[in-house]
Amino acid sequence: YRTVKATSGRQIFQPLHTLRATEKELLPGFHQFEWQPALKNVSTSCNVGIINGMSGWTSSLDDSPADTVTRRFRYDVALVAALKDLEEDIMEGLRDTGMEDSACTLGFRVMIKECCDGMGDVSEKHGGGPAVPEKAVRFSFTVMSVSIQAEDGQEEVTIFTEPKPNSELSCKPLCLTFVDESDHETLTAVLGPIVAERNAMKESRLILSMGGMLRSFRFHFRGTGYDEKMVREMEGLEASGSTYICTLCDSSRAEAAQNMVLHSITRSHDENLERYEIWRTNPFSESVDELRDR
Repeated sequence: YRTVKATSGRQIFQPLHTLRATEKELLPGFHQFEWQPALKNVSTSCNVGIINGMSGWTSSLDDSPADTVTRRFRYDVALVAALKDLEEDIMEGLRDTGMEDSACTLGFRVMIKECCDGMGDVSEKHGGGPAVPEKAVRFSFTVMSVSIQAEDGQEEVTIFTEPKPNSELSCKPLCLTFVDESDHETLTAVLGPIVAERNAMKESRLILSMGGMLRSFRFHFRGTGYDEKMVREMEGLEASGSTYICTLCDSSRAEAAQNMVLHSITRSHDENLERYEIWRTNPFSESVDELRDR
């Protein structure tokens, strides 16, 4: 600490900047990082705690007070915290490859598995709180692997693989929401900002200190943790009671009952998402039944 004379003549102690920075680093969830290029639509501050899950979404939800509906971490802050948790494993993996540590500052690839699922009924026993839906949905991610591409064009070397990829313990919660997973509109409003942040991160790379050196990471996302109901939900098909038998096929239940063998993939996920956008934005202001027919 250094001493400073205050205007009153008293001496005060002031911690040095380096010390203050170190203290901050030791606090959970505070890590200095940078994105190059900077993420679109995401603020630059690193010391972000838990935020209202609706932030980043402008439309209002009338049924329940929006500030109670959902809480989440900012996606990039959560990814940084997850990587820092794995710092020792990653550095050990680097040492095992025999590559020169100082040469490995670029070319890290991180594979992220995303999961989202309903958590069932979470109603209060003696409801005294605000009126919120009694179902909950959790969106989470798992760091599946970290690999590095050496600069001299060798093939990629995996330096970390999650030993228990399906374990509850390796699954990092990102967003918790009071919503029924069948409530299309609210779910879109909650997951919309997360998707926007993920898309911004795909176009950028993370600069983060690992083992005392700044290193650059690129993220690849795989939404392989969604169940079939959620996939259909996000692609604009009703999950139960849908007229279609399959997410990627135009065959209806009636047709399938006549012909159980010959079905082919007739739709891509992209086409589903186009249909979903029409369902979500309802550009022609149609009723639900008219939309369904469309």
